Amino acid sequence: MSFFCTIASGSKGNAAILSYGQTNILIDAGISCRTLADELKKLNIGLTDLTAVLITHEHGDHIRGIETLYRRTAIPIYMSVGTACSVEASLPFVHKAAGVFYAGDSFEIGEIGVETFSTPHDAADSVGFRFYAGSHALGYVTDLGHVTPEIKGRLMGLECLFIESNHDIFSLLQGPYPDFLKRRILGRRGHLSNDDCADLVADAVRHGTRWITLCHLSEQNNTPELAVKATMGVLEALDVSKSEGPIVDVAPPNTIGTPYFF
Repeated sequence: MSFFCTIASGSKGNAAILSYGQTNILIDAGISCRTLADELKKLNIGLTDLTAVLITHEHGDHIRGIETLYRRTAIPIYMSVGTACSVEASLPFVHKAAGVFYAGDSFEIGEIGVETFSTPHDAADSVGFRFYAGSHALGYVTDLGHVTPEIKGRLMGLECLFIESNHDIFSLLQGPYPDFLKRRILGRRGHLSNDDCADLVADAVRHGTRWITLCHLSEQNNTPELAVKATMGVLEALDVSKSEGPIVDVAPPNTIGTPYFF
């Protein structure tokens, strides 16, 4: 059984799992190792069953559990050059643990092909991923302030897309965050709004995507209902019938999301 699903998704912590054949790739480890182990157990995966970890960037909600996970398993950790340089002072083990790559590189982990691409975020060298598992193409991208032409190109022709839908712009502007934080989130290196996510999803659906999981929703500036409404609004304009799909799901913040089986 092969599947792709989130384990946690939000400002308090992020992790996802892609399982294909004998290969289990963890994407980010922004939750405690104990919580990660408990959630993976629900999927019949143990920490020692993990093949490798891919890190999108160095922010705490994406790497919080990585040191304990490495000490317990000595698992290979893949991260971009800029991310590795950013974390080496606080996580000195990364140089012996990390498969360091340049954004844009492609490589294989077990039975899964990995393509990397840069994402515009206020981090040292953040990346997203396109995966190949047999004949299946799947994408994962969060923490991006806007969609670049490269990102759009990398995410076309997927059957499944996990994509950030971080905030509703009106809720953010009217909410309690200080102005500097609002500017950061809305900036070109901040987070993707529901509307910008919806536009990208529409392009992906035109190119065949039939499963979308909306990720990294802000608990202060968004709701699942608002995120789905924005995405479904653009999909309804494409006149895609419900019988044809696509399925639009929302990743919960603190537990396993609905798996995409393939």
